Amino acid sequence: MSAIIVLLADETQQEKLVSFVVQHENVLSHYRLMGLDHLAAALKQRTWLRIETILPLRQGGDIVIASQIITGEEVAGVIYLIEPTQTNFSELPLLTLFRICNIYNIPIASNIGTAEAIIVQLRRTRSAYLIFNPVSGLGNANQDLLLIRQLLEPYFHLKVHLTTPETDPAELAREAIEQEVDLLIASGGDGTVSAVASAVINTNIPLGIIPRGTANAFGVALGIPTNIQGACEVIIAGLTRTVDAANCNGLTLILLAGIGFEAETVSKADRETKKRWGPLAYILAGWQQLNEQTDFEAEIEINGEINQFEAASITVANVAPPTSVLAQGLGQVIPDDGLLEVLMYTSPVNRMQAVAGMVRLLGAGLLKTEVQQDSIIAFRTQRIKITTNPPQKVVLDGEIIGTTPIEVECIPQGLKILSPEIVIIPTVEDIATLSQVKVNEIENNLTENSVST
Repeated sequence: MSAIIVLLADETQQEKLVSFVVQHENVLSHYRLMGLDHLAAALKQRTWLRIETILPLRQGGDIVIASQIITGEEVAGVIYLIEPTQTNFSELPLLTLFRICNIYNIPIASNIGTAEAIIVQLRRTRSAYLIFNPVSGLGNANQDLLLIRQLLEPYFHLKVHLTTPETDPAELAREAIEQEVDLLIASGGDGTVSAVASAVINTNIPLGIIPRGTANAFGVALGIPTNIQGACEVIIAGLTRTVDAANCNGLTLILLAGIGFEAETVSKADRETKKRWGPLAYILAGWQQLNEQTDFEAEIEINGEINQFEAASITVANVAPPTSVLAQGLGQVIPDDGLLEVLMYTSPVNRMQAVAGMVRLLGAGLLKTEVQQDSIIAFRTQRIKITTNPPQKVVLDGEIIGTTPIEVECIPQGLKILSPEIVIIPTVEDIATLSQVKVNEIENNLTENSVST
């Protein structure tokens, strides 16, 4: 639960208290507010703050507040605006309130000046805004959210918003920014993270990530644990890393844009398939697409220079883990170099040769070595325009956004991410120890035993 702020006022000070709360709505919105009926009614017309009502002090309200403090509820402060010329400080309810705050070291303000001092102190505490996608992943969303709250609420004043089909995560993020939140947390798949990131680019507000999607490629690429506890520990530690972002046809890109094979694969792996098979859904869809993929004409424009190619797949990557094999032609997608990694891949003769090529790309990503292969063209650039004939589907951060053409431009150092101090890419142990020799052996074996399909 969030910490409690108690809001009280003498009859002559009630309007002053309402104005004070309205003025500091952004700060107070991160707390559990308690006050009298008249305050709740007045604020309902002027803010969206929720006030838990308590009895007036002379009817036992002082005992309610004292019990909250004595029983260990976190009370961040008490604001009780009084009229000093009309208030008897020796009256039992008022004396009880001041005495209990004094004993338990709770800040209490009796005028606007001291109330402002409490607000200044509250601004120094960390507030976090969690945007939670309940339909992401294969787990129990309610249990996931409960665990996240249990882990984070002792360290943050946590406000939770759930996404819905009608609710844009980016809009929720923009609302949080307007409330001067200390940090934003996105919990869901790459689509949710990308949408939230779109709102915080160049704001200097840190973005925390709790991966709960099918692939979780962005978090994996930055070494963020894919389990809830590990991801929350990264957020609590508070270490930040600044990485690039990008713009693609007016949309935010944090991972990659895929044209051709990758887009068709994502299109085949619908939500139902992903819920049933998890990451295997992409492998199944990709295997099917290998039978259907054909080359297309591609026109690439960089700094006014135009070149034409034949390709089956084009990937423009900002950040990508080794498992995003079609981004690994240069051996490493560097997340903070101010450049995009581009890979163009032509169609192999058959499926086995395609698999062999992808294994080679996977090995390049794991070992951070550049691929030397006639069917692959890879380079880095800050800006690129791609036109195809015929038009091809485009996948952007895991979501189909339409068809070509696309224009992509890097936004250097655009995102501040909460990430581990040492970035470790989690991989299956056997895969993580692959040497280039083993990759070559796999490719050779597949080629020797391939059967044209």
